[in-house]
Amino acid sequence: MLLIGLTGSIATGKSTVSSMLASGPYNLPVVDADVIARQVVEPGTKGYNAIVRYFGPTTPDLLVDASENMPENGPSGTGRPLNRPALGRRIFGDSEERKKDRQALNGIVHPARAGQVLRRVGGGGRARPGDPDAAVARARPHLSAEDAENRVRSQTDVREKARRAEERGKGKGAVLWNDGTREELGEQLKGALGEMRQEHPDWWAWTLVACPPLAVAVVAWRYYQNIQINKQWEARSGELKGKL
Repeated sequence: MLLIGLTGSIATGKSTVSSMLASGPYNLPVVDADVIARQVVEPGTKGYNAIVRYFGPTTPDLLVDASENMPENGPSGTGRPLNRPALGRRIFGDSEERKKDRQALNGIVHPARAGQVLRRVGGGGRARPGDPDAAVARARPHLSAEDAENRVRSQTDVREKARRAEERGKGKGAVLWNDGTREELGEQLKGALGEMRQEHPDWWAWTLVACPPLAVAVVAWRYYQNIQINKQWEARSGELKGKL
């Protein structure tokens, strides 16, 4: 079994690639972290309650308005759903206040989401970037121009994610440039999956399944490697910024 991690910034086509992986000829099971992130903040969850406590006093429109179709305590009696556009306006942007709010929200959502994801998946890494301006254009049908730009600019530069993925080496990190047609993206995905299968043969996967202690040791080693790679990347990035 080969586990693949797909990452990228907002509006760069993660859902498109996920749908390709889930359909023929691959037919791979997909665990969508974005869907899980929504589930862990549904009314009645610990994540929802934490968000309401932190943002509620200073965000009057944090919850969907009560109406004829939306009871005061929500459909299930555990609270009205979050008003995501209003919450987005609180956390996306470059000001120190927005960064602080974003960090607070991440501190609530990320641990809850990680716990759910780790029950089903393990390691791996793929970045699927696109140009930031193209990402803004894709996001805008659902958001105002300002909100779309704030969301894209608030995330790690997609080009940095791409460089970090490529640095992991062949078969361990690949970049899919989503700045062309769907067919072109599909060809890139096909090539990346081919490289991955060459670097991670089935016999090795089955060996890990048959020998749990070895699998645990490999996971621990990969985790250690990831920590070291991240430290080295951050050190080089700091040196580069110091020279600018």
